[in-house]
This record gives sequence, C-alpha cells and structure tokens, in this order.
Amino acid sequence: MKNKSVKSKQFEIFAFCFFLTLLLTGCNNPNDALLREQIRELTEQKTQLTDLIDESRAENKQLKKQVQVLTSLPEEVKAENLYTIEKAKIHRYTGLYDDDKDGKIDTLIVCIQPIDNEGDVVKATGVVDIQLWDLNKPDGEALLGKWHVEPDELKRRWVALLVINYRLKFDITDIIDPDTWTEEPLTVKMTFTDYLSGRVFKEQKVIKPKTP
Repeated sequence: MKNKSVKSKQFEIFAFCFFLTLLLTGCNNPNDALLREQIRELTEQKTQLTDLIDESRAENKQLKKQVQVLTSLPEEVKAENLYTIEKAKIHRYTGLYDDDKDGKIDTLIVCIQPIDNEGDVVKATGVVDIQLWDLNKPDGEALLGKWHVEPDELKRRWVALLVINYRLKFDITDIIDPDTWTEEPLTVKMTFTDYLSGRVFKEQKVIKPKTP
C-alpha cells in the first residue's frame, strides 16, 4: 500500500510539471497576475507532494528494518522479551457524557486498556471496533452505532495521566435524542485486534450517563 501511494504521488508530480510547462509555453503575458498566482500555488503543491514521497520512503525504510529485526530474533527471545497482550479491558470511566456542557448527553467515551502478561497496561498497536447497543430494543434496532479506529488514529488517543489508557470519543448526537431518551443503560461492545500477535480480544460493558 505504501509503494502504491508513492507511485501515485510521483504521478501527481509528473502531471504538475507537465501542466506547469503548458502554462508557461502558452503564456503571452509573463506579467499576468492570475497566471503567476496559479504557478505559485502549483509550486507549493509540488513541494508538499515531494515531502510526502520522502516521508513515505522513510517510513518504508523504517518498517523494513523493524521486520528484519523481528524475523531475525530467535523464537525463545521473541516469546520471552516481546510484550504479550493477555486481554483488553474497558475501563470504568467509559460512559455517556455531556461533552459541550449544555445539559444534554452528546458523547460516548470509551477507555481501553491493553494489558500484558505482567498485568501492566501497554500502548499496544492495533485496530479497535466499537459498537453501542440498546439491548432493550427489538432485533434490527438494538445496534445504535458502530465505529472503526485504525492504528494511526488509535495511537493519538493514548492518555497517560491519572488513568493510562486509550481514550476514544464518539459523537452520538445523531444516535440518541436527549429529549426523548429515558437514560436507560446501554451496552458498549469492544473488539481489540493486536497487530503484534494477531490476537483478537473482546469485551462488553453496560454503561450509564456520567459526569466528567
């Protein structure tokens, strides 16, 4: 996927250069302000695309190094020294919140703790799938919402203050009508797929409105 992205960026730079050449060769008035502005914008875009290609190449190089290191480790070293996720836990601070402080529930916050074989919370890389259910509703209506969180987004949600966890926030204003909702408990279902081991962990938790 990375290589495909780099090729796409290279094509865009080629197209940019071609288009810029057409502009310059077809220009009878080099002092035309509009043309100069277009050239300036295209030049900035070319610079950005070039930076993206360099960044993608650097990431690919780093990933290759990581793969080489991991594949060269003896099996006993891998087993003993690499962290092993034993479970992924939904923290008790998970709940429904009034995030904008207007007196109405508008946000689902899900706190997730990947826990290793030593019982420590670790910043494990993976994919998270979240579902919000109202199990009192009939089949076909019980699933209120679902979200998928990729690793790049997940790592930005790591919090290590009073509680160490991934803290995910989801807007539920289109899911729950605060004017008609009776504040019955809902159920959060979480699936955490650990990228290092490939193991999948699932947990669910009944939640109620909370005060931040």
